[in-house]
Amino acid sequence: MKHARFEKLVADAKRNIQEISPQETAAALQRGDTLLIDVRDPDEWQERHIPGAKNFSRGTVELEIEEAATDLSTPIITHCGGGGRSALAAESLQRMGYTNVKSMAGGFKAWKAAGLPTTK
Repeated sequence: MKHARFEKLVADAKRNIQEISPQETAAALQRGDTLLIDVRDPDEWQERHIPGAKNFSRGTVELEIEEAATDLSTPIITHCGGGGRSALAAESLQRMGYTNVKSMAGGFKAWKAAGLPTTK
């Protein structure tokens, strides 16, 4: 139970947000109307990331989002490595007034496991 408090925080956030699968995320990206935000740290993002994703690390997403999405109804999907940080980010964006925010279940690990494309 090394991260028990973090896990509780994530579980609480997941009750307040909508999660979608990597496949649903890929379909949203193909439509071209969705902002995909990778909230992993910059070194994680530089190693490999989802094509078209913007990297706003978990510590800066609330600062950077207002320039990237001026319309509060912009479709936004957050993702991280495993789904915890992105759930927290999605909940935070909702508290900021964004009305169409989802978190990708399973994060980048699930994206890769589904055989979806990545880039450097």
